[in-house]
Amino acid sequence: MGEALGDLKRTCYCGDVGPERIGQEITLMGWVNRRRDLGGLVFIDLRDRAGIVQVVFNPETSKEAHTKASALRNEYVIAVKGKVAERPEGTENRELKTGTIEIQTKELFILSESSPLPFHIDDEEGEAAENLRLKYRYLDLRRPKMQRNVILRDRAAQAVRDYFHEQGFLEVETPFLTKSTPEGARDYLVPSRVNPGQFYALPQSPQLFKQLLMISGYDRYFQIVRCFRDEDLRADRQPEFTQIDVEMSFIDREDIYATMEGLMKAVFKNTLGIDLSLPFPRITYDEAMARYGVDNPDVRFGLEMTDISDILKETEFKAFADVLQRGGIIKAIQADRDLSRKDLDGLHEFARGLGAEGLNWVKVGPEGWPKVSGPLAKFLSQEEKAGLGKRMNPAPGNILLFMGDSAKVVNDVLGRVRLQLGRQLNLIPSGVFKFVWVTDFPLLEYDQAEKKWSAKHHPFTSPLDDDLPLLSTDPGRARAKAYDLVLNGSEIGGGSLRIYRREVQSRLFQTLGIGPEEAKEKFGFLLEALEFGAPPHGGIAFGFDRLVMILCGAESIRDVIAFPKTQKATDLMTEAPSSADSRQLAELSLRMMVPK
Repeated sequence: MGEALGDLKRTCYCGDVGPERIGQEITLMGWVNRRRDLGGLVFIDLRDRAGIVQVVFNPETSKEAHTKASALRNEYVIAVKGKVAERPEGTENRELKTGTIEIQTKELFILSESSPLPFHIDDEEGEAAENLRLKYRYLDLRRPKMQRNVILRDRAAQAVRDYFHEQGFLEVETPFLTKSTPEGARDYLVPSRVNPGQFYALPQSPQLFKQLLMISGYDRYFQIVRCFRDEDLRADRQPEFTQIDVEMSFIDREDIYATMEGLMKAVFKNTLGIDLSLPFPRITYDEAMARYGVDNPDVRFGLEMTDISDILKETEFKAFADVLQRGGIIKAIQADRDLSRKDLDGLHEFARGLGAEGLNWVKVGPEGWPKVSGPLAKFLSQEEKAGLGKRMNPAPGNILLFMGDSAKVVNDVLGRVRLQLGRQLNLIPSGVFKFVWVTDFPLLEYDQAEKKWSAKHHPFTSPLDDDLPLLSTDPGRARAKAYDLVLNGSEIGGGSLRIYRREVQSRLFQTLGIGPEEAKEKFGFLLEALEFGAPPHGGIAFGFDRLVMILCGAESIRDVIAFPKTQKATDLMTEAPSSADSRQLAELSLRMMVPK
């Protein structure tokens, strides 16, 4: 039976007690992290969100408190009153902020008891299975590691708000119950009770509303906002997630770059104490695909891809000759570390598992290029070796990995091989943060299944001015005023300048095969708003969970969200989603049909 708190007031947090308080009487409250009974003395590590402090129960200081301390167990909630004292020489713990002091307890209050735990709270004991952690999330959130993540997330959010307010932005809330619009993923639908048979959609992003705010004259908007997407999940995705959403009027892309680089500088300074160097480097989408095979390149290490299709255009290696005849490409990666045959076979199987035919390779001998060995060596002519040597400049012991296939397969698979090899060779430095802007994305991409063009970003993205005529003649070559900010190989933000003229928007809809009636049905309110004086505007949205995950060094965004869902979009703690009873369904004019 726990004791009542009464008029007892906490003086400070456990982790904030320092040598400056020696001699003071204080009151602390928290959880018993660990108990040690050394015969005459009982020691408790008392924990709260700020950290741990050592509490001593000595019968000579308080016999009553010492007697009560014998009943304490891990995770009991207690309050202690006592004097801050310096630890005896030789007993200090320099790894703890509070490691040079202790609390000599005069009074102990047991506020509540705890049942035996399903897993250890202490980080030193290792992590329990994730499903168990999610089922008892309120216990998992007591762990120091998780509390550090949640506190850092709060500091990042505060830094975002402070920065934007200093820059003259307004924080404006947008609706959660809105209209379903095509944005690339399935909507979560909410049935309307007062409008039977009709549904709201939870927003995948506030895209249309933030554009309307620009038309309304609020030229600098931001919001830290919840968004919802019904899509297949992975380590860095959740069905409900948080965005830093931004929109600005009367700007160009340079304004976006400068403002958002300032935001990142503020966030990193206020969370990790890191002073980022500005401006961030930029590469075009075409350059990113050519060098890294992906539009979210990790630029912390080399192993860049080199197109060698022209050098091998007369190759005697049949597989590569067939690739070139089909219009494919051949690329190579150069590793400056030795790889065993087992390593190379593993990379070959890794590539095959991703859908490629595999990898070919040659190894440069100790005499240097062009002395090579390996499966592809006998197929390389003197002219081809000369071309490869000039372009790639291989050194003794280097290994060249080759892949030939369609451009899509080579870029996708060899890009992943690059990352795998970077990890395998320990080339990716930890604790290093490398940003890069990727610009000039394609405006459109062709959907082979639907046999039509679709928007690469979204249908309100502005084409480059010089590429506007291509909408009628060669849509696939049109580039967008779109940009992504990539950090350590993760796209943390993406945006674009928007179309603000009705005639340009109509031309893009026409290219996308969206007729006037469909456009009016899906986007009528935005199209109408464009007729009432829309300013040039653009913006960006950052994945806040993903950014915090990188700041914390976490492996999953579930570790930086207080109450996340599993990979099957379920909440193991609350057991959501759950079934609705017949009365609730009737009120919503719905009937349940359970699939077989």
